[in-house]
Amino acid sequence: MAKLSMVDKMKIEKLLGMESGYVLDFSNKTFSEFMFDSVGTNIWDTKFNYKSGSKANRLRAFWRGESDKKVGKLLNDILEYWKAQVLINGSIVSRNEKELYKDCLGIANKLTGETVINEPTTEAEFLKNEFKEISISALKLDAAISGILEQRLEEIKICLNSKAALATIFLCGSTLEGILLGVAANNPQKFNSAKSSPLDNNGKVLQFYDWTLNNFINVAKEIGFLNEDVKKFSHVLRDFRNYIHPFEQAAQQFNPDEHTAKLCWQVLRVAIFQITKYNLYPKPLSHK
Repeated sequence: MAKLSMVDKMKIEKLLGMESGYVLDFSNKTFSEFMFDSVGTNIWDTKFNYKSGSKANRLRAFWRGESDKKVGKLLNDILEYWKAQVLINGSIVSRNEKELYKDCLGIANKLTGETVINEPTTEAEFLKNEFKEISISALKLDAAISGILEQRLEEIKICLNSKAALATIFLCGSTLEGILLGVAANNPQKFNSAKSSPLDNNGKVLQFYDWTLNNFINVAKEIGFLNEDVKKFSHVLRDFRNYIHPFEQAAQQFNPDEHTAKLCWQVLRVAIFQITKYNLYPKPLSHK
């Protein structure tokens, strides 16, 4: 059972809007996917069927039955999701919400045992990042895959110039996943031994073809291929597959604009830049 005081729970529930029975803007499907991606948990398991069985009650059951570190990991991921949604949607955040967010971040920090939180760059600063033209060849991937990825980069530029936001997001997401799969295939030991590597029901690391884009991003960040800024702003890309289906897009009211498309393109470009830099100057893996 996670060490959450009554006040801790009050703050978390208020920020996540749990008094309504919901958790943020998650549907049953996206909540299930988020829980599995974050902590490898099937939230619809009968052991989480607390009271009404709503998403909020299942989350309450989760933090009543799981360890500090697991609850802290999930809370950190949910807070990251909350902040990304605020940035992407251009929402106005009240002073109370800012204070709640900081307090909840401290709660998550306490549960996971972390003592230092480095705030990532703002969206405006992230979009201002400038660097030389990115190069797929510098990623040192399989030649056949590199050729396909080069073609996709050209198509992304065409979509951006045509203001085709949704197509840009789909292409950026699939291209980033292809790149990270290729990087993982070149570095299987590093990716399979990371703490955030996704596990099956028997506790074994999943085969790479069963990993989600979120899994690849989290592990790549952990072992040093990517920095916190790419992880932070990758949420639209992470969920891009859901919105290929028109009914899912309608259910989530996902209507990306040119700004969102440019943000996704920047995530992809910065990711390529950071992976290239890692290939030149590998970082030792931290085991804090």
